[in-house]
Parts: sequence; C-alpha cells; structure tokens
Amino acid sequence: MRKFSLFISIIIILGIFTSCASTKTYKEQFASIDNMIKANDYAGAIATLEAAKGKYYTEKEKVVYFLDLGMLYHYNKQYKKSNELLTKAEYAIEELFTKNISRAAASMLLNDNVLEYSGEDYEDIYLNIFKALNYLELNQFDDAFVEIRRVNNKLNLLQDKYGDLASQYNASKDVNVKFEPGDTKFHNSALARYLSMLLYRTEGKLDDARIDKEKLQEAWRLQAQLYNFPKPELDTFLNQTDAAKLDCIVFTGLAPDKKANTLYIHTEKDLIIIAASAENPRGNQNLEALDAIEWPGVEKGYHFKFQLPYLEKRKSAVERVEVWVNDERRQVLKPVESIENIAIETFQIKKPLIYLKTIVRTVTKGLLSAEGKQEMEKSIDNPLLGFAARLATDMAVDATENADLRISRFFPKKALAGELQLTAGVYDVKLKYLGENGVVLYEDKRDDVILTKDNLNLIESYYLN
Repeated sequence: MRKFSLFISIIIILGIFTSCASTKTYKEQFASIDNMIKANDYAGAIATLEAAKGKYYTEKEKVVYFLDLGMLYHYNKQYKKSNELLTKAEYAIEELFTKNISRAAASMLLNDNVLEYSGEDYEDIYLNIFKALNYLELNQFDDAFVEIRRVNNKLNLLQDKYGDLASQYNASKDVNVKFEPGDTKFHNSALARYLSMLLYRTEGKLDDARIDKEKLQEAWRLQAQLYNFPKPELDTFLNQTDAAKLDCIVFTGLAPDKKANTLYIHTEKDLIIIAASAENPRGNQNLEALDAIEWPGVEKGYHFKFQLPYLEKRKSAVERVEVWVNDERRQVLKPVESIENIAIETFQIKKPLIYLKTIVRTVTKGLLSAEGKQEMEKSIDNPLLGFAARLATDMAVDATENADLRISRFFPKKALAGELQLTAGVYDVKLKYLGENGVVLYEDKRDDVILTKDNLNLIESYYLN
C-alpha cells in the first residue's frame, strides 16, 4: 500500500510538472481568422482577435499579438492604429531580445516556449517597411524615411546581436559544446531601397535616389539566392519628364509558418548521435544519422527525443498581378522582394543556437530523468507499478519537449512593383490578381485616382491568398 501511494504521488507530481511546464504552440484557434483573411474581411479578423486576446495570446506572446493586429489594421487602412501597434511590437522585440541575452546562461535548460517570444528577425525588419507605408498614407514623408533607415540599421547589426547571445550561452555552466551563430547573406533589402528611391525622387534629391537605385540593383548581384527572379526594369525611373508617374506596390500570399521536426539522440561513450526517422522501402521506420557531437562524460545507451522548429513556405494562388488603367491593361507587375526567402534566410542565423540549446536541454533533462527512474525502481518492487512509473516519467519529459512554433501570421509572402508614366489627370485604376490559367481571383478597384507630375502617386494593394 505504501509503495502504491508512492507511485500515485509520483504520478501526481509529474502531472503537475507536465501541466505547468508542458510547452506547446497551438494554432488551431486561428482557422476562422484565416478564412476571414481569404475573404479580405480584415475588419472581422480584427474584431475576432481583439475579442479573444486573452484566449488566443498569453502574456508571453504580446509581440505576436501586436504584430498580428498591427498588420491587420494596416490592411484595413487604419494606418495610425497600425503604427501604434507595430511600434509596440518593435519596442517589445528590442526589450525582450536584450533580456534574452542577459538571462541566456540561466535559461539554458528552459524550453523557449516558456520564455517570452521576442520575434523573428524578418518580423522586426518588415514591421518598419509597413510603418513606412503607413506614414506615406498619412502623408508623413519624414517619418517614412526614418522607418526605412531603421531597416538598414537593423540589417547592419543582425549578425552581431546573435554573436552576443552565443557568448552568453557559452558562459553557462551546463554547456560543454561551443555555441556559434549561423551566417546570413541578407544585408540589403531591395524593397526598402525601392521605397527610399521613390521618396528621394519625389523630393528632387536625384543623387540620393540614384544611390538607392544602384543599391537596389546590387541586391540581385550580391544576394542572388534571395533574389532568384528577374530584376525589375529601372532604367527610366530617374528620367525627368513631363509625365505623371503612377507607382504600384503589391503584396501577395502569406509569409512562412513554423513547423516542427522530430529528431532523436542516441548516446555512445562521450558522443551523441543525432538521427531522424526515415521510412524504408518496406514502410518501416529507420533512423538516419544526421550529426555526431563529442559530449564528454556521457555514457553509452541513452535514447532521447526532441523537436526543432523550421520555417515552411505557404502556397499562394496568385500567378501574376496586372495594372489596368481606364479598362486597358497597361502592365504586369514584377517581383521586387521575396519576403518568404528572407524570412527563411534570417532564421538561419539563430538556427545553430536553437539546435545546440535544444540538445543541451534534452540530454541534461534526459539524464536526470534516467537517474530518477533508477531511484524509483529501488522504491517500487512491483514490476507493473515500476513500468507505469517509468512510462509516466518519459511521458512527462516528452510533454515538455515541443518546438517553439510561435510566429506572426499576417506578413505577406512577396512584394511586386511597377511604374507607369501617364499624362497628369484623373484615372480609374484596377489591380487584377490572376491565378492559374488566367483566372481573375480578385480586383482592387481605385476610381478617380488623381495623378500629378511632381507628387508621389503611390498605390499599395494586397491580396493574401
């Protein structure tokens, strides 16, 4: 009876441990909002999120909340409110990343899910792009310039900030491997340069506009893996004419989502082997070795499971976007930035840190769990109860090893742009989003658009399917 009570106590303790520390990202609640986005019902999506803030987002996810709601307000053309929320997200990202560095060593054995979400780097970069677009809609050019400069500043510091985080991880007493951040080829945003070029041109600062144009073109030469599509034609952009210039910037699709890969650790003497599950021709599961890491002090024969996050591209139904003026097709817009490519590229910087931190945590926790099971076996001589206790322990440990899949949901997948030169006047403009076989998916109609010679005549449009 005493041993049975001991077993029940163990199960209760593990149950409490699991309920408190079980860390899993839930996304099912966003299904109805995703349907609203597909229907361009941004007001409905905003109302749903605001009504369910405490249900859909915890206090640890305030960055995601500010980003999601800030982007939805942008799409709903409530530009001032959008900027208020995106600014809150930006401040929180900076504050939380600084906090993450200061507590990195102490939090080495904590799953990222139990920490406050400090944002993905592409989120931190593109929130400034959308703040700039908000300011342009509010006719605040100087503020728009500030946001574009922030993009360039953040890109200049991107590599260094993860070097600081790696140094703090290496200072942890739990570490016996060296943390080093990954590398990135993304140092120059063509979209930011495009916007800056248009602003300088509008202000008559043609030399500055020329520099941005050259930097924009440089993005294709030095970052070919990110700009793996034809470069837009820019030869006439800085020509001085009597025409009014109509500029269109369009966003399609949705940026990547986070998914989880399940991997396994097998130990040899002073060595751990990382393996993935693979299906053989007979349909059975084999383990495929991916990596081996020297791990002084570990013994042979332990087996642990863990998860790592990765970014997965989301499909878009849009094949091309056409600009129609007064019911005449005038242009097919060209890609200027793949936000999804950049999201995945910037994730590579911190990916090695996530990888090693997860392995350190999994091995440390797994060894402590194994030691705990041995102690339980000494106290429980009933084979059935011993098996149940070991199973409960393994389940409790597994319940705390879920990848952190938190990410904002409403940044776009791709940016397209183009320019038309027209006689100053009033026009009806349509942006047609076409899918497979030329099927029109959506028309964004702008009637009575006034085009003047010396102003920035910019239309921003979006269709997130």
